[in-house]
Amino acid sequence: MKRTSRIGRRVSRPVFAAVVLLVPAVTSASLAAADDGPGPFGVTAVAVAGGPTARVGALFGADRAGKLAGGHFCTASVVHSPGRDLVVTAAHCLDGDGDLIFVPGYRDGKAPYGVWNVHKRFLPDGWAKGQDEDSDVAFAVVGERDGKGVEDVVGGNRFVAGTATGATAVTVTGYPNSREVPVSCTNKPTAHSPTQQRIECPALSGGTSGSPWVNGDGQVVGVLGGHEEGGSTDDVSYSVVLGTEAAELYRDATADP
Repeated sequence: MKRTSRIGRRVSRPVFAAVVLLVPAVTSASLAAADDGPGPFGVTAVAVAGGPTARVGALFGADRAGKLAGGHFCTASVVHSPGRDLVVTAAHCLDGDGDLIFVPGYRDGKAPYGVWNVHKRFLPDGWAKGQDEDSDVAFAVVGERDGKGVEDVVGGNRFVAGTATGATAVTVTGYPNSREVPVSCTNKPTAHSPTQQRIECPALSGGTSGSPWVNGDGQVVGVLGGHEEGGSTDDVSYSVVLGTEAAELYRDATADP
C-alpha cells in the first residue's frame, strides 16, 4: 500500500517523504506518435506554467495559508460548474479532519491565482461508509475571492463520466510532495478491472493523489486514486472508472446552493 506516500503530507498522519527522480521511460514506443496525439508518451516532466495547468492546484491544511512551501499533501483541479466554484480530487484526500485550502497553479511557495478556502466537501456513500476503492473520487466547493469564483480566474475542465477507458490518451498533472512545482505525463490508460483504470507514468509519487486525467478535449475522465489509493509504485497509477456514482456525486455538488 502507498497510502502515506501517495497522499503525502496529511495533518493527521505521519509523513514519509520519498525522493522523486524524474527519469523518462524512453522507449521507441514512448517516443512514437499515436493516432490520438503526438508523443512522447510515458514521460514525466515539470508542467508548463499558466494556461490549462493553472486549473490544477495543491491542497493544504488551512494552517499553512501563511507558509505554503513544503505543506501540500494532495492535488485537485477546477471543473466546470454553474457556481464556478468546484474542484475535484480523490475521496481519500478529503476524508480527514481540519479545514483545507486550494491553491491553483501553485509553484515554489507562491499562489499566483490566490488561496481559496474549501467550504464544503462531497464524498460518495461508497467511500464515506466503507472506503470502497471504487468510490475514491470527491468534490469540494471553494469560496469566492473578490466576488469571483475560482473558475472565473483560472477556467475549468469539464467533468465527464461514462468515457471508455483508453479511448484517447490523457495527461495527468499533479504535485509530488517532495517538489514545489507540478509535474505532468501523457499516456493511454488501460483497464485494470471493470471499475478501475491504470496508467503507466514514472515518478507520480506522494502528493499526486487527486490529479486529474484530462483528455485532448479538455475533459476530466479520471482522478488519480482508487486502487491502493493511487497505486503501490510511483510508476503505475490508478483511477476509478468514472461511472454512475461519480456522475450522481457531480450532480449533487453542482445542485448544492
